[in-house]
Amino acid sequence: MSLAEFALINRIRVRTRERADVVLGIGDDAALLQPRAGEQLVVTADTLNSGVHFPAETPAGDIGWKTLAVNLSDLASMGARPAWCTLALSLPDATTDWIDAFAEGFFALADAHDIVLIGGDTTRGPLSLSVTAMGQVPAGTALRRDAAQAGDDIWVSGTPGDAAGALRAWQAGTLDVRQPHVDPRWEALRLRLARPTPRVALGRALVGLAHAAVDVSDGLIADLGHICARSGLGAQLDATALPLSDALRGLFADADARQCALRGGDDYELCFTAAPARRDALAALAAQLQLRLTCIGTITDGQGVACDGDDAGAGGYQHFG
Repeated sequence: MSLAEFALINRIRVRTRERADVVLGIGDDAALLQPRAGEQLVVTADTLNSGVHFPAETPAGDIGWKTLAVNLSDLASMGARPAWCTLALSLPDATTDWIDAFAEGFFALADAHDIVLIGGDTTRGPLSLSVTAMGQVPAGTALRRDAAQAGDDIWVSGTPGDAAGALRAWQAGTLDVRQPHVDPRWEALRLRLARPTPRVALGRALVGLAHAAVDVSDGLIADLGHICARSGLGAQLDATALPLSDALRGLFADADARQCALRGGDDYELCFTAAPARRDALAALAAQLQLRLTCIGTITDGQGVACDGDDAGAGGYQHFG
């Protein structure tokens, strides 16, 4: 069954919840929010388009999850605590089944990270989804791209390259993103593409430990390059130190797996820099979060990102590139 605009909005509104810092939520021309005293507001926005950010046949629940995940990842990279978000939907047709499945994925992640939907917009058009997410950090503590220091270690969370491996397989026609795969290795990669894990807990814990951070959305080399450009420094990476997953290693040749990790986006891991004196603290944090944290290089004087063991040159995903 297809929904009219206000029925669609109401179907989403009933999934939201009340909270004291939302003075006025969905139902008016704009929301009223009450930020915490002594904290700064962190705001980010991302748009996902069918056929660009996800395969057109991706299930609605996975689209809902990823629509919010990419924004939570941006908040994580700043060390922010998620608070509120808006959602703008452009849909070719608003069926109840699609909306309910989308909402299942979206609110499963929203509830897990205590972020509240406070408004947005709906319109008919090509499938496109935009979220503006807001978080808060104590004043002056946000992680920034421009704060790296020469001599810092370069770290990455998790196992970058998994989502890129899944995308390569889908492009080759060997992976169906619509359903679970019988091979647990392919299924692990498929889930990394379909439902990435925003590293919110890590980002908040890095406040006071890390100097600079960025989330890996366009490729590790490209995104680390943003830190270097903003900090006026260079980076030296060791490709052999990359933490590749067993699934990626088992399904791809070493060189291909390494390229997925260096240049593939969509993993939404965090890349960050920290003083060498923080190594023990970061090892303890990795154990506490049960999350792999790997030192993969050093921030240097100079410009750009160099990578030992990599002959492919710089790269990463660019819209309009």
